Parts: sequence; structure tokens; C-alpha cells
Amino acid sequence: MSDVLLTGSCLCGAVRYELTDAPYWAHACHCSRCRKITGSPFAANAFVPLESLRYVAGKAHLNSYRIPKADRFTHTFCKLCGSTLPSPNPSKSRVVIPMGSLDDDPGLLLKAHIWVDSKADWDAIVDDLPQHTEALDF
Repeated sequence: MSDVLLTGSCLCGAVRYELTDAPYWAHACHCSRCRKITGSPFAANAFVPLESLRYVAGKAHLNSYRIPKADRFTHTFCKLCGSTLPSPNPSKSRVVIPMGSLDDDPGLLLKAHIWVDSKADWDAIVDDLPQHTEALDF
């Protein structure tokens, strides 16, 4: 019996990963950094325990960009196609999973919006989820 609950990949398929735990939290981040890496109004991120992530192909194609002095921001991506991929955060014992990189339905909806004071003027939040001016500590 497989312990894999979810799979994910980049756009070109060179990088593939598996998750052995279901995401326990998901939010929409409206900060300017997330807008830049996604090219959209927000990043939809899910979170799993650090030990849950397992790369099954293409780990050599991963690259990361970390903004100096940023506590919470690392952009991990495929060097071939540029797709945003999971970013481990060892200090928090978790992995940030870009929900758009998942191949499967994670079975979890977004639970909140964060950094809403930083959102783009053209971004209209149209749901009733809680809105927070900063990141949440969970």
C-alpha cells in the first residue's frame, strides 16, 4: 500500500513530487512578493509537515531564490520551465506547497487571506474568508 496522498509537478513535467501527508492549512497571500512570483493577485499556498515532501524526479532541476533578510520568503522553481514548486521551511518544520503545482485535489479549501493591506488595487477579494493584514503564525 502506498503512503502517497498527493502528487505534484512543474509545467514541463521534469520535476515531480509526492506528499505523504495531507495539507493542514491553506491561504491566499496577497503580498507583493507572491504577486511577482505568480503573476497573479495572490499565491494560493498549502502547508504540510517537512518530512511529507519527497521528490521523485528532477530534483537537479530545482533552483531557489531567497530575498536577503526575508524571514518567510523563498521561491523554489524548475530551472527548465520556471514553475513555482514546494519550498521547505526547516525553521517552521513545514513545506509551502503552491496549490497550482498539485496534480490532485488536496481536499482543502483556502482558509484565509493574508497581507491584504498589501494587495494590488485591482485585486477584489470577493469571498467571506477571514482577512489578515500580516502573515499568520500557525
